[in-house]
Amino acid sequence: MSQNNSPVVRPTGEEAARASKKEAQDTEVEVLGPLHTEHGKTTIEDRVVQKLASIAAREVPGVYAMGNAARRTFNSIAERIPGASANTSGGVSVEKGEQQAAIDVTIVVEYGYSIVDVSEGIRSNIIDSVQQATGLEVLEVNIEVSDVHLPEDDDVEAERSDLK
Repeated sequence: MSQNNSPVVRPTGEEAARASKKEAQDTEVEVLGPLHTEHGKTTIEDRVVQKLASIAAREVPGVYAMGNAARRTFNSIAERIPGASANTSGGVSVEKGEQQAAIDVTIVVEYGYSIVDVSEGIRSNIIDSVQQATGLEVLEVNIEVSDVHLPEDDDVEAERSDLK
């Protein structure tokens, strides 16, 4: 039997780093989100997230309406046109990636409710609803309060409709 007396050549620092990196890649399991599985990918349109967020915001006590004055006026006109429908996601805009979303909401708060409490309720409800329904991580929910609805506003509106 012959004995192998050849010296062992150790890898250089760069070679060792490459080998270590390759081993890590070979053993690493790709982390897929709930929308990206090994069997396929689910894509969710922005308007789906808008509708879910709008519904979740409207469920919170103290929310009188969604959107700014122009959006509310447009929706009220659209409701009077036969066959037309108002935008159910009015007052909500979404920035969405493949795994995450940021949501902006514009609301009118009913007089007598704490804006802080209503805002926190909206934020919590939207995050829970959107994350549960879509699997997207909601990074932030920004809320703009565009008005406060006063009880006397209903009286003025009723007078206007009586004059028509």
